[in-house]
Amino acid sequence: MSLNYDLPEEAVMMRDSVRKFAEAVIRPKARELDEKQEFSPEITKQMGELGLFGFCIPEEYGGNGIGYVPYMVAVEEISRVDGSQGATVAAHNSLGIGPLYYFGNEEQKKKYLPPLCTGDKVWGFGLTEPDAGSDAGGTKTTAVKDGDEWVINGSKMFITNASTDACLGVTVQALTGTRPDGKKEYSCFIVENGTKGFEARTLHEKMLWRASITSELFFDDCRVPAKNMLGKQGEGFHQMLDTLDRGRLSIAAMGLGCAQGAYELGLKYAKERKQFGQAISTFQASAFKLADMYMEIEAARNMLYKAAWLCDNKRDEYKVLSTMAKLYCSEVAHRCVNHSLQLLGGYGLMKEYDIERLYRDQRLLEIGEGTSEVLRLVISRAIGCYKV
Repeated sequence: MSLNYDLPEEAVMMRDSVRKFAEAVIRPKARELDEKQEFSPEITKQMGELGLFGFCIPEEYGGNGIGYVPYMVAVEEISRVDGSQGATVAAHNSLGIGPLYYFGNEEQKKKYLPPLCTGDKVWGFGLTEPDAGSDAGGTKTTAVKDGDEWVINGSKMFITNASTDACLGVTVQALTGTRPDGKKEYSCFIVENGTKGFEARTLHEKMLWRASITSELFFDDCRVPAKNMLGKQGEGFHQMLDTLDRGRLSIAAMGLGCAQGAYELGLKYAKERKQFGQAISTFQASAFKLADMYMEIEAARNMLYKAAWLCDNKRDEYKVLSTMAKLYCSEVAHRCVNHSLQLLGGYGLMKEYDIERLYRDQRLLEIGEGTSEVLRLVISRAIGCYKV
């Protein structure tokens, strides 16, 4: 019996190539794109050429099919430099491409997946609404059958990638009726960009991920063909929750990358900054902060990589571990950016220092794809504290 903690060769190659790309291409532009609140189709296309889309999609549909562990490594390396670009990769792979691959029929897969795996086009995930965030079952958007079409009315909020010109379409959860047990029935639909009655508007003046597109979606008697239903009628809620289980892995990877980036910035500064005649890294107050950061990052990385390995091996245990990894990695990132900014002192508050951006970018990691409070609820249910 053996226990091997070494990364597979493809993950090591991915880590090295993505780190070089992030340092050479993303870092020089990150501050400017953040200031301008500007999404970069060029960087997205380059990330596609590097193979950062379609990690879990077979080659027959345009992906590279190398799995979740290399995917986590790539998101970690991108997010180590810039949360906005990390969000583009994470949201497009997990929330955009994921539902189409796991729940789409053969026609849908062949039509949509190839262009989405190149970086030329992106896709949105329409779940959250103005009045339905943590309560995913509170969806008010409706879809009513009319002949061979479904008519969608409602709105969605905080949807990544949905209003850029590069967006090909969105997957939307809507209320389609009532189940035999009296509960609400939800179904998912594919809505292509340009469909009459569908509009996506970009949200501006965000605190964080300012170079990532965040959108509000509106459906006003939006008609889609019946063939645009994803899977079967009534399967929408299950599809969305299953997607979030996998999506939490990528958010955890963003948290891990953010923590690693913050740690590296803090360590470098602490070694260079001198006070009272010596580097501040030699003071116990600073050294202990860095030691805690290093320790927690290592623990977070092991939890996340294990969860990704379980997912690659189709083990159901990944679901609760992905929840734990997302919760832990996001909160480790919180502590690391806070420690690192404290080490930089006043300089950490200035935009010319990258920790200021990492500090802002971290905050959504404890909110998106399951707040820390809801994830603790999920975990407590999983360990049998009380019945659902």
